[in-house]
Amino acid sequence: MENACNTSNSFVLLGIVEIEGSRFLHCVLCFLTYSFTLFFSLTILFVIWAEQSLHEPMYILIGSLVLNGIFGSSVFMPKMMVDLLKWSNCVSRVGCFTQAFCIGVFPISEISIFTIMAYDTYIAVCHPLRYPTLMTKETVLYLLASCYIINFVLVLIAILLVARLPLCGTQVRGIFCDNMVLVYLSCVDNSINYIYGTVMFSAYLIVCMLLISYSYLQISLVCLRLTSETCKRSVHTLVTHILNFSVFLIGVLFVFIRYRVGRKNSAVLSVFLCLTTFVLPPFLYPLIYGVRTKKLNTKVLCCFKKMNKGVFRKF
Repeated sequence: MENACNTSNSFVLLGIVEIEGSRFLHCVLCFLTYSFTLFFSLTILFVIWAEQSLHEPMYILIGSLVLNGIFGSSVFMPKMMVDLLKWSNCVSRVGCFTQAFCIGVFPISEISIFTIMAYDTYIAVCHPLRYPTLMTKETVLYLLASCYIINFVLVLIAILLVARLPLCGTQVRGIFCDNMVLVYLSCVDNSINYIYGTVMFSAYLIVCMLLISYSYLQISLVCLRLTSETCKRSVHTLVTHILNFSVFLIGVLFVFIRYRVGRKNSAVLSVFLCLTTFVLPPFLYPLIYGVRTKKLNTKVLCCFKKMNKGVFRKF
C-alpha cells in the first residue's frame, strides 16, 4: 500500500496504512459487522414501517435512532472496506470534508433523539392523560426535524471554520476524517475552532444530559407511587432506554479520550477508538430494542415466521 497520495488535494488515512498487514482480516470483520448492523437495523425499520400499530411516537423514535445508526456507520465503513481491498489509503479533500461533516452530525443527532425519547417517556409516565395530545406523530416528527436542522447548522459552521484554515499536512490519524483531525493539520492559529467546538459540543451535551437526567428522575419518582404492574412496565421501558444511552455514553467517552490524547495517539489506537465510537452503538441499538421492547419483539418474530412460511411454500 502506498503511503502517499498522488495529488495535493488528497489526504492519507494513516489508520488504513497501520492495519495493512492484516487488511483481509479487518475487511472481513468490517463486512460482517456492517452486514449484521444493516440486517438488524433494516429489519427493525421495516417492521415499524409495515405495522400500523407501531406508528406511535416511541417506535418512530426507535426507528429514528436505528436509522441514525445506519447513517453513522455508513459514513466510513463501506469506504474503509473498499480501501482495504484496493490497497488504497487516500481520500479526496472534498470527500474528507464531507465525511467530517457527516461524522459530526451523527453523535449530536444521537443524543438529540435520546433527549426526545426521554421526554416522550416522561410524558407517558408522569402525564398519561395528556400524552395523546402532547405527543402526537406530528409532534415527534417536528421535534426530530428541528433537531436535525439545528445539528446540521452547528456542524456546518464547525466545518466552515476549518475550511478557512491553510492545512500544512496531509496525514490523517485514523480511518476517517473528522473536524478535530483536520484542525490538527492546520499551521496557523486555530483557537477559534477549539473554542467553538468545545463550547458547542459541551453545551449541547450538558443541556441534553440535564433534560434526560431530569426526565429519568421524575419517572423514577412517579414509579414509586404506581401499582406494581404499571411500575414494572415503566421501569422496563426506562431500563431499555438507559441501556442504550449507556452505550452512547461509552462512545462519547472514547471520543473524549481520542481528542484528549490528540496528536500523540497512535494510528492503531485511533482505529480502535473510532470503531468503538461509531460501530458498537449502531450494532447494539437494534439488538437491545428488538429484544427488550415486547411489542416490537413480537412483531419482528411474526415477520420472520411469515417469511419462513413463504419460503417453505415455494419448496
